[in-house]
Amino acid sequence: MTGLMGTFRHAIDDKGRLTLPGRIRDALAPEFVATKGLERCIYLYPASQWEALAAKLLALPQMESDIRFFVRMSFGASSDCRVDGQGRVLLPPELRGYGGLDREAVIVGVGNRAEVWQPDAWARCEQEAEPRMGDIAQRLASMGL
Repeated sequence: MTGLMGTFRHAIDDKGRLTLPGRIRDALAPEFVATKGLERCIYLYPASQWEALAAKLLALPQMESDIRFFVRMSFGASSDCRVDGQGRVLLPPELRGYGGLDREAVIVGVGNRAEVWQPDAWARCEQEAEPRMGDIAQRLASMGL
């Protein structure tokens, strides 16, 4: 079973370090990749997941401008990260700014990655998702899930 599940709220210290919950830390450690996610969150990929995604991205037809743009933005915003002895990760300032992170973050395990959210943005995401869950479940069922 993957450790990349659950929702956790943690502080960010003055140096931009975020303490990762043990379950998330164990699934990501020792090294992982942080990058811009969709909906202005930060994606944290275990190294093996990042390598698989990177290989797929690089196999796409690079002559298409949208693909070049997406690949450029994905790799350009990415950073190798390491968990320190206290279970913290230093999130690069560019990623903290992109995610609107200041003193606190919500960390959400999403199967093959973790996402780091600004708490108010996460609350809005949950509020928007709640009324749609039945329709989404029906659509997934029609896809064989």
